[in-house]
Amino acid sequence: MVKVSRCIALASLMACALGVAHAQDAAYPSKPVRILVPYPPGGAVDIIARAIGPKLSASLGQPIVVDNRPGASGIIASENLVRSPPDGHTFIIVISSHAVNPSMYKKLPYDTLADFAPIALMANGPNILSAHPSLPVRTVKDLIALARSRPDEINYASFGNGSSSHLSGELFNILARVKMHAVTYKGAAPAVTDVLGGHVLLMFGNMPVSLPHVKSGKLRAIAQTSAKRSPAAPELPTIAESGLPGYEIGEWWGALAHGKTPPAIVSRLNRELVSALRDAEVRARLSVIGAEPVAGSPEQFAAYIREQMAKWRKVIQQAGIEPS
Repeated sequence: MVKVSRCIALASLMACALGVAHAQDAAYPSKPVRILVPYPPGGAVDIIARAIGPKLSASLGQPIVVDNRPGASGIIASENLVRSPPDGHTFIIVISSHAVNPSMYKKLPYDTLADFAPIALMANGPNILSAHPSLPVRTVKDLIALARSRPDEINYASFGNGSSSHLSGELFNILARVKMHAVTYKGAAPAVTDVLGGHVLLMFGNMPVSLPHVKSGKLRAIAQTSAKRSPAAPELPTIAESGLPGYEIGEWWGALAHGKTPPAIVSRLNRELVSALRDAEVRARLSVIGAEPVAGSPEQFAAYIREQMAKWRKVIQQAGIEPS
């Protein structure tokens, strides 16, 4: 009789928990949903947020507000999220720097794993290794040979300390056994200006930044940094297939909620994001910036973040980059 009573009590408890989860899902969202963008308007993250916004608004039945909070490699916007209510009405779109920052900064105002709930890895895309036409290189092998013949003389533009453009160069140094130096700028715009002016002769820039100048002839594309060729530039070989097997880096975009957001709400956001990313209009807008939709599960994104953190921690240590 005692066992039967315990079973009934346990069943009631489970039914109650399930009822709460369904109630949370049904009641969500009850007000506008805010997407935090850690970078200025007009950039790739902003473009993605505004591409998915109308689709999410339609499926969630609430307005979507894109809130740009640029600065400090995404740290300002990320801190804003962890200080927001954990109710799913605010989430953030982060890039690769989110997984790099723990190795680049001695102290962060949040725990990169515990304080965030992964929703989905949304999309990824390569960087483009490009050169000023005055640099006598056309292939990865040409660049390696030149860098070895002129040790410590070749510079490349970095869009920020710890950015994917910076780490693209450091990974190249390690695998090619060369020593090119990063010239660090406060963002892509001043870096590209100096590369176009011939003051720095190389850069690893994302597609929206690089391709217009490649098409105009102001820069020469050498290779792309992803593991496989991007549909946005199928004629351009990868660095891995051009003589550096194992080389892979690119930009990625993913959505995170507050770490204490109810799982039912995280699941709802995942479903709606995946649906939005499968929309033909959204995919077309993402293809313009060289981004390929991924749209995986929260669990897959959580594992990916951990993998990225471990990979770049090792590269940063090998490169001798000191955290600030």
